[in-house]
Amino acid sequence: MATVEELALDLSTDFPRSPRAVLGGYVVAGRTLDKCRAALAGTNGEYHFDCPLDNFFLDFAGITADAFKAFVASGADDEAVGAWIQENAKQEDEKEVIQWNNDMRGKRISEMPIALQQFLEGYIPQYIPAGKIVYVWFDVYDHEEGRT
Repeated sequence: MATVEELALDLSTDFPRSPRAVLGGYVVAGRTLDKCRAALAGTNGEYHFDCPLDNFFLDFAGITADAFKAFVASGADDEAVGAWIQENAKQEDEKEVIQWNNDMRGKRISEMPIALQQFLEGYIPQYIPAGKIVYVWFDVYDHEEGRT
């Protein structure tokens, strides 16, 4: 088994996965994992594990940030983390997860908690390249990180 340091990205020079990437059946989970590993390895740069986006996933799955972090710290690879998520998530109906994933993929800024809307009101014009249109929340990450 690898160490978490060997698996961690250096988020001061790289980007975590898109929130659209699926791990263990959930969008956001792969990005959460990338940030968690980097935080454990001290290579998270300006990225934060256990942020509002991570918490959308963790809260829906019924997994605590501490439990997730403890498992990730074991050096588990992506496949093992995906299996752990499936074993520990509270959802028993695949349809719930599909619906949540699609809701997250299509979540507009106006559908988010007002505190996040307020934060993004200033963040988007400051960090999103000119000419890029934000249709949904995930666009913010993909535009800023150069995936679109």
